[in-house]
Amino acid sequence: MNLFQAILIALFGYLSSNYSPWVFGQLGGWYTMGRPLVSGFIIGIILGDIQTGILMGAAVQTLYIGLVTPGLSMPADLNFAAWMGIPLAMVAGADTEYALGLAVPLSFLGVSLVYVVASVNVFWVRKQEQWISEGKIQKAANVPVYASSVQFLARFVPIFLACYFGQEFITNLVAAIPTWLGDAFVSFGKVLPAVGFAMLLRFVLKKNMELLYFLVGFLMIKVLGMPIIAATIAACFLGFLDIRYGASGRGNGEMEVEEDE
Repeated sequence: MNLFQAILIALFGYLSSNYSPWVFGQLGGWYTMGRPLVSGFIIGIILGDIQTGILMGAAVQTLYIGLVTPGLSMPADLNFAAWMGIPLAMVAGADTEYALGLAVPLSFLGVSLVYVVASVNVFWVRKQEQWISEGKIQKAANVPVYASSVQFLARFVPIFLACYFGQEFITNLVAAIPTWLGDAFVSFGKVLPAVGFAMLLRFVLKKNMELLYFLVGFLMIKVLGMPIIAATIAACFLGFLDIRYGASGRGNGEMEVEEDE
């Protein structure tokens, strides 16, 4: 892989990463170009082998077909899995199984960097609050640019180095991370999803009783082992009953008040 190809792949990798605002926000980036199937197509164009890129992208996509990231929950990072794993496998002339083997550890590396970026950007949030209190509005307005620069470094640089120098560089990079630092970010990462779910439920739920739906869904999938499609169908049915008869009950109450008047 030449220098220009590595730069292009790294640039598209950054544009399709989570929180990148440049391609119609997350719609064009994380939720479109960030999907391995689309990523494989773009990588295939850059490397001159569209068919192999699509095939490897489809293989990686099957690993994460049901992946969702509510709140701050990030079980896997598709960005590194696709934009590192696919080009490395293609350059090595390997098959799709090789790409799948690379995708899993690379996705975990991406998750670690997500929490690193979140931790570093806390500094910029504090600085923005300080500058606003000091009346330095222009500096405060530039904070999103500084925060995006951190995201750029965390995405563009590793993808470029991996594509240009190969798989051996990534292996050495992961091995160079101190154990205590890796454990610290893992512990921090385990707390953030709980906070994310709590914030999500706080805005979604109107009544505390609605927590029962969440608990029923948890029991259906984790305890009873039901497939997610069956649980989704049951949830849709319960939601329909709640909307249909809940609205109907409120309507009847309004009619009774009108009649009493």
